[in-house]
Amino acid sequence: MRLIDRLGRLPLVIAVGWIVAAFLAVMVGVVGIGLVGSGLLTSRQGEPVSEDEVRRALEELGDPSPPDGPAPSRAVASEAARSVPTEGGTVVADCRRILSMSPAQGFEVHQQKNDGGEFRAVGGHRKVEIELTGCDRGMARLTVTVDD
Repeated sequence: MRLIDRLGRLPLVIAVGWIVAAFLAVMVGVVGIGLVGSGLLTSRQGEPVSEDEVRRALEELGDPSPPDGPAPSRAVASEAARSVPTEGGTVVADCRRILSMSPAQGFEVHQQKNDGGEFRAVGGHRKVEIELTGCDRGMARLTVTVDD
């Protein structure tokens, strides 16, 4: 009893202070989340645009070609990239070069050049060699060799 009498109202003041501080912290968090959710702190420019709105915006920009010269020609893709799955992974190539090599599970890309590449088994002796040998009707032609 003597301890409570000596401290008086100090423990009560400390407890009320902690409760008020906790309440204010929660309220600041709720108000902050409300502001972000209402768009006050973020922009809402990601709304979809209709085809008519796009067409009107392009018409407002005008013709991009220079007035005194011919319009620039548009390149037509004469060759397409081809994705070839192999035992060692997937190879994407066009008629000119190998664009990417993605190894299968248990393999890694050991070597990649414009005209060839190699997958090797992780911790093993198996390798898959890829060679770009040309073009067939606009599609890359690859030769795949598996060595143990």
